[in-house]
This record gives sequence, structure tokens and C-alpha cells, in this order.
Amino acid sequence: MQKTSIILATVAIFGLSGCLEGDVERGVAGAAGGLVAAEVLGTDPTGTAIAGAAVGVLCDDAGINGCK
Repeated sequence: MQKTSIILATVAIFGLSGCLEGDVERGVAGAAGGLVAAEVLGTDPTGTAIAGAAVGVLCDDAGINGCK
């Protein structure tokens, strides 16, 4: 049950990150999503948070429609 809640929270964070206006806001949301993903996957939280933050910051530069 806890893993289901964590997965739903991750999806919500990534879904809402498209509604954020600035790179910093998207980076924070991406880092938070990365931390949740690290908990679910059992990976290194630091590396996963950094990867999530990078995705959040760079998603608008990649031309993803939800990030503009």
C-alpha cells in the first residue's frame, strides 16, 4: 500500500511540474520526484535527486510541451 502511495505521489509531482513557471520551481519538483523515486527503487537518493532536478530544469529546453 505504501509503495502505491509513493508511486502516485511521484506521478503527481511530475505531472504538476509542467504547471510550474520557472526553472527553479521545476528543478525543485524534479528533485522531490527523484527522492520519491529513489525510495521506491532503492537507489542512491542523492544521484536520483540530482537527475530529477536536471530533468525538471532542462525539460523546457528540450521542447517538451508540458514544460513551457
